[in-house]
Formats: sequence, structure tokens, C-alpha cells
Amino acid sequence: MKKPKIGIFLSLLLFVGLVSCTGSKTESKLVINEVLTDNVSNFQDDYGVHSGWIEIFNKAFKTENLAGCLIKVSSEPGDTVTYFIPKGDVLTKMPPRQHLLFWADGAPRRGTFHTNFVLSKTSDNWIGLYDSGRNLMDEVVVPGGLLKPNQSYARVTDGSATWEVKDDSEEKYVTPSTNNQTIESNPKMEKFEQHDPVGVGMTVTAMCVVFVGLILLYICFRFVGKLAVKLRKQNAMKVHNVTDKTEAKERGFGEAPGEVIAAITMALHEAQGADHDVEETILTISRVKRSYSPWSSKIYTLRETPHRK
Repeated sequence: MKKPKIGIFLSLLLFVGLVSCTGSKTESKLVINEVLTDNVSNFQDDYGVHSGWIEIFNKAFKTENLAGCLIKVSSEPGDTVTYFIPKGDVLTKMPPRQHLLFWADGAPRRGTFHTNFVLSKTSDNWIGLYDSGRNLMDEVVVPGGLLKPNQSYARVTDGSATWEVKDDSEEKYVTPSTNNQTIESNPKMEKFEQHDPVGVGMTVTAMCVVFVGLILLYICFRFVGKLAVKLRKQNAMKVHNVTDKTEAKERGFGEAPGEVIAAITMALHEAQGADHDVEETILTISRVKRSYSPWSSKIYTLRETPHRK
């Protein structure tokens, strides 16, 4: 009875694993960041054409490659267009925290970043980003009729979960290929400048940090040095079978001999590149004696001029 139960249990585990893996969205660092459907006078592509575009953002702190990934778009039920991002283009490698723009102009022959579809200006646009294994990485639905010309549907900040309409105002402006929210000031810096305009507090704080660090280093090395001498002294007493500390002190246990100190000093001296004197104006010529060999003698070579008879 136990074997059938074990088989049923393993089958259930396998079924649950397959169901959980199917259709699940993988944890990806590549997300759809901003979408513009009706481009009248906004950003132009490299051909000078105004087209809708989709911005992809790499929220990871490492380089990601979009080559081989898929962008799927659907504006009508059952009508899905798939664009395969070609391989071999070095520009598909996205540096950390950077953006890539894909033009929805329906002209893929213009280059890697020109798709084979066009975004609808009136209907809902479902956009999905898939990896090379057909796993869904990110998706978004751009509501139809929500965007006016030159307006985009974007995340509030890069990679965030909240979306908003960029209406090209001073606070919410369209940001193709750049950060969705530009920080023009630093509140912490402004607050610090308000309380310490001259910088005296910063100077005192920096000096205190440096001196406290030096004091801690001195205490640490001092303690480590004494501990090393004590351990070396104990080991020497065990080796020589000495139990009296006064005798051990008289015999110099735990203290490095002069030869060891001299060897360490010479090693440090040579490591610093000062093992030879600098003699810029003295040229030393030494005579080198070589043993004679007929194989290397010039009188037996063919370069010798023949004698005339």
C-alpha cells in the first residue's frame, strides 16, 4: 500500500510544479518603462520620422542583453503581433540603469530598434516583453483614449509599479531614453547647507573621524603586537621546558633576535627597490674571458677572402 501512495504523492508534486511554472512571469530586471502611441511633434527617430515608441528600462546593476527577446503587441482581441529582437547588434546590450527605445513604425528594415507593428491611437494597447525562452518578463496595458497627441504613459519613476500620464508639463514631461523623473535638487544637501553654510561642521566631523580611526588602529596594532609576543613567549617556554617567567625574560624568550630583525629590514629595503646604489655617472667595464672554440672562430668561416696563388 505504501508504494502506490508514494507514487500518487510524487505525481501530485510534479503536477503542481508544472502548473506553477506554466504562464508565470519570471523575475526580470528588464521592464517596459514608458509608451507613447500618438507622436505628432515629439521625439524623432534616426530617419527624422515621428512614430510611436516603447521604452525598455534595465533596473539591474549589471548589463542585460535584449537580443533574442520578443515584444508582443495586441490592440484587438485575438490579434497579436510579435517582434523578434535580432541578435548580433551590440546596441542591444543595456548597461545598468539605462534605457532603450523601440520605434513602433512598422518598418523593421530600418534597423534593430524599428518594430514590425504600429500602436493604436484609439484602442487599448497590450504590450508584453518576453525573453528568448518565451517567458513573460513584463507587460502593460495602455488604455485607449487616455493619451492625447505627444503624451506618454509612463511609470512615475524608473521601474516603479505606479503609472501616470506624461502631459509634457513642467512637472510631468515626456522623457524618451532618459529618467522618468529628473531630480534637480538634493534635499539633504540643501538642509546641510542651511545649517552649516561655511562648512565648519563638515571639517570638524571629517577630522574627528580621521583621528578616531587612527587611534583605533593604534590600539588594535598595539594589542595584536602584545598578544603575538605573549604567544611566542609561551611557545618558547614550552619548547625549552621553562616555567619560570623571570628566567624566560632573562633568556629573551618571545623577543625577536637581531638576525631576524636584520633580515626583515633587508627584505623591506629590497622590496622598496632600493637594493642598489644609483650610479648615474659611473660606467663599469669588466673584461670577460671566453674559451676558444674552432666552431666559433672567424678564420674558419666562409666570409674569409680566398688567397690568390
